[in-house]
Amino acid sequence: MNNDPFELLRKSKLAAELTEEQCHTLVPLIEVREYQEGDVLVQERSTDDHLYVLVSGTLSIIKRFGTSEQALLNTITADNFAGELGFMDDTERYASLVATEPSVVFRLKRGNLESLLDTDPIIVYRVMRSVLRVAHQIQHRQAIQHQELTNYLYKQQGRY
Repeated sequence: MNNDPFELLRKSKLAAELTEEQCHTLVPLIEVREYQEGDVLVQERSTDDHLYVLVSGTLSIIKRFGTSEQALLNTITADNFAGELGFMDDTERYASLVATEPSVVFRLKRGNLESLLDTDPIIVYRVMRSVLRVAHQIQHRQAIQHQELTNYLYKQQGRY
């Protein structure tokens, strides 16, 4: 796999509204990393100001990772984001972000993006629109799942 940062950025949802020139401006601010199975990207209850974009592999959001009470909350596949809320507002992580197979991720630090506010505010605006679009998709999916679960429980009168 080609891990050229420009190509990775250009093919991602993060660059959906960016021109080629804007991608060239943003690419020095991203960091490409490779993770092995079991590597922890972010620990539960920590804060992290990075946005993670999964290029390949699988990441899992795991509550109480590494304990006997560990619980898988979600699995993230290629071209999806992780950490978008913490990226935007320093929200404490409710679970750990863990590579569950060899994975390539690029990450963007909020401060790096904010460094463009004076010189290239349109890039910041377009990146934040991409982050908000993904967060909206997550919220929409959760609303549908909630409604489906509610319908299931009512149809089953609470029986599983």
